[in-house]
Amino acid sequence: MEIIDLRHFTSADLRPLLEEETKAWARVLSWDYSSSAEMILRYVDARILPGYAAVERGRLHGYSFFVYENNKGVIGDLFVAEESSREGGDHAIEKRLITHVVETLQQSPGVKRIEAQLLVHPSGSVAQPFESQGFRRFERLFMALPLKNSGKQQLSKTPKGFEIRRWTEQDYQTAASLIMECYRGHVDSEINDQYRTQQGALRFLNNIVRFPGCGYFDNSSSFVAIDTASGNLIGVILCSRVRGDVGHVTQVCILPKYRGHHLGWALMEASAYDLGKRNFHQLTLTVTKANHGAVELYKRLRFSIDRVFDAFVWGE
Repeated sequence: MEIIDLRHFTSADLRPLLEEETKAWARVLSWDYSSSAEMILRYVDARILPGYAAVERGRLHGYSFFVYENNKGVIGDLFVAEESSREGGDHAIEKRLITHVVETLQQSPGVKRIEAQLLVHPSGSVAQPFESQGFRRFERLFMALPLKNSGKQQLSKTPKGFEIRRWTEQDYQTAASLIMECYRGHVDSEINDQYRTQQGALRFLNNIVRFPGCGYFDNSSSFVAIDTASGNLIGVILCSRVRGDVGHVTQVCILPKYRGHHLGWALMEASAYDLGKRNFHQLTLTVTKANHGAVELYKRLRFSIDRVFDAFVWGE
């Protein structure tokens, strides 16, 4: 089997593999991956998507792509057809693809950091090529909450001294500052360096709210928490639609000094209630396993752990 530059192929070559991947995302995560797949195919046809494909006798068995963000490389995807992965044994094709991607990024001029989060791959399954090149590995949890009857239940009373209201465009700049402050020294800022600066947090919000990279932003189920005495924004929850009837929490955080007032619970409940009223069937989220407080909160809210996957980081 050969590993060939992805830019040698067309969307027609890659489409059967993307169709299988779309089914895998639906089966494993209840996500509709079709819009992301179409975007990938457009980039492939434009010959602007860096990556590699595993090919044997003219057939594509798998692929991985990456993007450059200033001095950082981000591995955007890794997928190998189920039959090919099974025949190869021990995820051999996935590991070969990752090895080529990692070597390319590490040798790219100016790249000082590499990030990857591989949701559809079970924790540890493709860790070897990352760890052999000095990557740090963080276990993350994919959690899900059934929303049956959520829209028919009464919301808990908002904690005294606070207001929960819907997200507006005017919250954009303040929310970026909030995210940066919330993740100062937090394990998640090791995984995603966008949390470390105002500019990075704005880019993170832009990707969530204005681009369909992680589903389509759902304004109706996105809320902020306000300290009524000062009028300051002190917490936020942002949700996207990853399928017609599935919502996904893309961000939830509370300023450290306001934790312990059950505002995280109130924001999560507000989103679940809104989605339930609109007949959504499920709400999902991802959380770093080491973030014990958040994991326990989600368990109390009756989220279940559906799978464990890995995030990998190399460099600064």
